[in-house]
This record gives sequence, structure tokens and C-alpha cells, in this order.
Amino acid sequence: MTVRRGKFITFEGIDGAGKTTHLEWFRARLAAERVPAGAAVVMTREPGGTPLGEALRDILLHQPLHLETEALLMFASRREHIASVIEPALARGDWVLCDRFTDSTFAYQGGGRGLSLDKLATLEVWVQAGLDPDLTVLFDVPTETASARRGAAREPDKFERESDSFFSRTRAEYLRRAAAAPQRFAIVDATEAIAEIRKKLEKVIASL
Repeated sequence: MTVRRGKFITFEGIDGAGKTTHLEWFRARLAAERVPAGAAVVMTREPGGTPLGEALRDILLHQPLHLETEALLMFASRREHIASVIEPALARGDWVLCDRFTDSTFAYQGGGRGLSLDKLATLEVWVQAGLDPDLTVLFDVPTETASARRGAAREPDKFERESDSFFSRTRAEYLRRAAAAPQRFAIVDATEAIAEIRKKLEKVIASL
């Protein structure tokens, strides 16, 4: 019997957009409503998702790095993640729900930090080898709203400590990516109440 390949779904948004609030709820809804019998929803994250990725996550979030080193480590972690977790799960017929993927690298290292988008595009093609998410849910929120939310959160990592102008550039790059691939992105207004956001997410799930 041929196993039908699973679907790959990513959650994106600037720090403070609130995407993490909906991850487990979304996973449970996928498992209950959309995933075929016998398949699972594999929930993972970037940077991270593997022992190597988690070790690199601590470095990436807390250590000062040259910009290109930062981007290369992001993609090194991603290559291991794809090979060890994402591709095997999809091949089994499982669905993968990932908290951040390559759009984050374009947004943060490209938009926020100003690294050449051409360099990132070259790494994207090489590392992903044709693997793109089937759906990317982008939680969009004004920079000032996200800043207020981050201020009430835990001890910030080095990205969360960045300026509002950094996050404005990051948000702009997310929106540019979404405009360039509208068939892949579902943009959610993350300023709305949780109940309203989840009504919209239910429609996204139903469309899969």
C-alpha cells in the first residue's frame, strides 16, 4: 500500500505576535479534524527540533555572532532538522507542525539584520532541496503591540531585546514573503481576541 505523503505546516510571526499561544490548540484540531487515520501530527520548532538543533538554539538565541555565522548556523540546524525529523515524518504520512522555518531566517537575518536576501535564497535552495511548507500561518501584529507583549514576557533572548525598528523591518520582510507566495500563506490578524483568531484558524484547517 502506498503511504500518502503528509503535510508540512509552519507558524511564523515576529516575537510578541502570539503564535505560540495557538500551537498546541492547532495541533489538537489538526489531529482531530484533518489528519488521516493512522497518521500523527509531529510538532517541532526552529532553531531546534533535533539534539544538534537544540544545542545550536542556545548559541543562536544567547551568544553574539557574526551575522553570516548566525545565518549559516540557522541553516545548518535546518538541514539536520529536515533530514532527521521533517522528511521522515512526511514520508510516513504524518503531518508536521513547525514553530518557525525559513521565513523566519529571511525576516530576522534578512529583514531585521540586513543580510543579503540573495545569499539567503541560495542557502534556501541548497538546504531545502525543494521542500517548502504546504501552508504557512503568519501571525501579523503591529510592531508596537508586539513590543508591549514582549515587555510582559519572560527574560528576553537577544532577538527579543532588539529595537522596534528591527522588528518593523522583520515584519516588513514577512509581509514581502507572504505577498510573493500568497498560495502558501494564511495571514492572521493577531491583534484580535484569541477566540476570534481561532475561528479564523478553524477555516484555515478546513481548507487543508
